Amino acid sequence: MTRTSREHAAALRERLDARRGDAALPGLADELFAAADAIGGELQLRAALSDAGQPPEVRVATVESLFGPRLSALAVQTLADVVGLRWPEPTALIEAIESLAAQAAFLVAEQEGHLDAVEDELFVFSRAVSGSADLQMALTDPSVGSPAKQALVASLLEGRATAQTIRVVGHAMATLRGRRADTVLEDLMALAAEQRGRAVAEVRVAQPLAPEQAQRLAAVLSRLHGRPIRLNVAVDPTVVGGVAVRVGSEVIDGTLANRIDQARRALVG
Repeated sequence: MTRTSREHAAALRERLDARRGDAALPGLADELFAAADAIGGELQLRAALSDAGQPPEVRVATVESLFGPRLSALAVQTLADVVGLRWPEPTALIEAIESLAAQAAFLVAEQEGHLDAVEDELFVFSRAVSGSADLQMALTDPSVGSPAKQALVASLLEGRATAQTIRVVGHAMATLRGRRADTVLEDLMALAAEQRGRAVAEVRVAQPLAPEQAQRLAAVLSRLHGRPIRLNVAVDPTVVGGVAVRVGSEVIDGTLANRIDQARRALVG
């Protein structure tokens, strides 16, 4: 994602967060996902809505005429916010709409009091994808259509996850567009954490952390990063000892395996 796209995405998230009290919010995720599919499936429409040569008011008018009769006023306004900005490429515009759809689902989860559960479910599913070559292949197979991929996700999560998680993950896995499934899931986890102003730390350990150990680690990381940190802890036998932590692009690897590898490289060098 370019710097411009990141700045646009941050501004759009702020606008949507300011509308969290809108009565149409519960249905917004589905509306935006449907709009993203419609725009993504029409080359001419996608090009027109991302054409920087067209005045913003023209692009907004196109959205209002196409989606006004079919979607809520909240959905149309959110789409107008997106197309009113200049995007470096049509795909970036589609991804912005999908990201706002996911944010809308997370807003609803927050209001209903189960955003923590959604974050846990996203993490568990991401670990399942990382640990299964067959699942990765099924989700990235171009010969498998989007409905089949959404059905696969639903079958895996039904009874194990909230409706918001199933909705967001199902759409994301069905519309990877060449992206890695694990990368898309990481972006979703970061977005869910951001919804309550927290960052996510992926922690790998050889043995499960005791509650007091997790609390201390979260407190230390929160002080280092200047904001609350949510821990996603994964037990990984390859860690051997110690702990490996990743927050965004920052990696802190204090595992015995890493220290042994560093010593081995030093000896070889």
